[in-house]
Amino acid sequence: MIEARHLRVLRAVARTGSLSAAARALGCTQPAVSQQMKVLEQAAGTALLVRAGRETRLTEAGEALVRHAAGILAGLAAAEEEVAAIAGLRAGRVRLVSFPSASSAIVPAAVAAMRAQYPGARVSLTEAQPPRSVEALREGECDIALAYRYPDAAGPVESDPEWGDLMVRPLLTERLVGLVPEGHRLARAAEAGEDAGLAELAGESWIAGCPRCRGHLVEVCERAGFTPRIDFATDDYPAVVGLVGAGLGVAVLPELAVESVRPRGVRTVGISPEVRREVAALTLPDLARVPAVAAMLDRLSDSARR
Repeated sequence: MIEARHLRVLRAVARTGSLSAAARALGCTQPAVSQQMKVLEQAAGTALLVRAGRETRLTEAGEALVRHAAGILAGLAAAEEEVAAIAGLRAGRVRLVSFPSASSAIVPAAVAAMRAQYPGARVSLTEAQPPRSVEALREGECDIALAYRYPDAAGPVESDPEWGDLMVRPLLTERLVGLVPEGHRLARAAEAGEDAGLAELAGESWIAGCPRCRGHLVEVCERAGFTPRIDFATDDYPAVVGLVGAGLGVAVLPELAVESVRPRGVRTVGISPEVRREVAALTLPDLARVPAVAAMLDRLSDSARR
C-alpha cells in the first residue's frame, strides 16, 4: 500500500535531487529517507529512483508517481482540513426529524442555541410522527429523531425494546390533558383547576390524533370502562383544537401540543387517571460520537428543561 508519508519523501527527493538533501529538508536522517524509499518501491512493485554517485534521478515510474502525488497530497490535505473543521464544529450538519409539537416547543430554542454557539454547523428539520421518524433514522435519512412513547410499556424509556439498537436521550415527560368546548359541562372543572374522570367523557364525540395516539386513546378509554366514539381524526393539532372549539367533540392532547397552538373556544381540563407521554431524542450509537450531533443533543436537552 502506498502511504502519504512515503509520497511526501519522494517529492522531497525529486525536488532536492538527492537522498541526503531530502533528509535535510524533511528534518530527518538520510538512512530514514533511504528506508522509506525502499518501502515505497516495494509497494509500487518497481524501481522509482536511480542512484548515480551523489545524484539521484527518478525513473519513469518515479516521475509518474510524483505527478500524481501532488494531487493526492493536496486532496488529503483538503480532507484533513474538512474533517478538522467538522470535529471542531466549524462545519458539519445535523438533520433532525421531529413530530409537530416538539418542532414548535423544543426544536426552535435548541437550533437557535446551536447556531449561536456553532455558526458553521448546519441544522435542517423535517417532520414525521413515530414510528416513521425512527425508521428515517435507521435508514440514514436523518441524524436525530425526536419521538415519544406512552409509559404503559414496561421499563424506562432508555431500555424500550422498540428503540433497543439506538442511543436514547430522554427529554421530558408531559401530561395529557382533556380539551372540551367552552360551554361544556366540564368547563367549570377546568376553570377551577379540578381534574375530571375520563369516564365522564364516555358518551362524547371524540376527535383523535395520529394513528399511534389514536390507538393509545382507545386503550386508555377502554381501561376507564368505555370505547370512545371517534368521529374525527387528524394529525393537525390546530385542527383538533378548532373542532373542539366548534363544539364538535372532545379530545385528549399532550401539553406540548396545546402549548403549540392558540386554543380559542376551548378549555383544558386535567384527566384522571393521569396519562403521560415520554419524549426522547434518538440517534444511532456511532452518530452520537459525531461532534455536531452530540452538541445538538445537548441543546435539545437544554431546551426541553426550560
